[in-house]
Amino acid sequence: MNGDILVRCLEVLCGLSLLIQVAEYLRIAKSSDPHGVWSWPEQRADIPAHPALFRRLLDVLFQPTAYRAQLWLRAVLALVLMICGSSLLLMLALFVGTLLLLVRWRGAFNGGSDFMTLVAVTGMLIAQTVAVWAGHGLGWAMGLSYIAIYTLSSYFVSGWIKLLQPEWRSGRALTVFLDGGLYGPLPPNSLFRRPKVACACSWAFILWEAVFPLVLLHAEWAVFFICVAVVFHFLVFWFFGLNRFFWAWVTNLTAVWFFCGWVKSFWG
Repeated sequence: MNGDILVRCLEVLCGLSLLIQVAEYLRIAKSSDPHGVWSWPEQRADIPAHPALFRRLLDVLFQPTAYRAQLWLRAVLALVLMICGSSLLLMLALFVGTLLLLVRWRGAFNGGSDFMTLVAVTGMLIAQTVAVWAGHGLGWAMGLSYIAIYTLSSYFVSGWIKLLQPEWRSGRALTVFLDGGLYGPLPPNSLFRRPKVACACSWAFILWEAVFPLVLLHAEWAVFFICVAVVFHFLVFWFFGLNRFFWAWVTNLTAVWFFCGWVKSFWG
């Protein structure tokens, strides 16, 4: 696929992902007010007391009114990204905003999906920064490569961690994982409670994640791996209601597609 089309896909998907995240933050905004369960006075305990100026600055930024203003600004910036594309100032603003949200939620609000969003925003910031000095083509090659390498390594590490754990090799972990789904525990007669089925499914996902970087050997393999990834992340969304999880990962898969083609061009 043409590189410019992939860049636009990345920008549009990332913008959509950011909008969904903002909607979720606004939906629970009352819970992050001073008397809410996620109030900043409670969560700021992990922030070092020194330098005091930094902590006071965060206290100002995360006051309810200022915090909501940041979210609405982030929504506007996401729309600009979708409609007009990325620019150096735009990506710098989104990058800083992403870091502030990570601080606000003591690392992440929704685990890996938030860090994958940071990877996407950082990659586009790299692309725009390099483009200033070395041109558009090299800039996007560097930015997309950064996103792709991080994404590939995340699958690889996840697969090998599962492989080292007997609970995953036996399939027991998969059943426990699915029992925590959005619609409650699996029915007693669920197919996934059968040890052989759970073991087979578990090994299928372990091997798929562990060998994901093999897409770099043959770009054609990327079609299969990426399609499986989209289905996998959609199922996670379906079973666990993790909207941002699906969109954050699908966004970065566009960079994987680019990177596979880019690597193949070097091999001829």
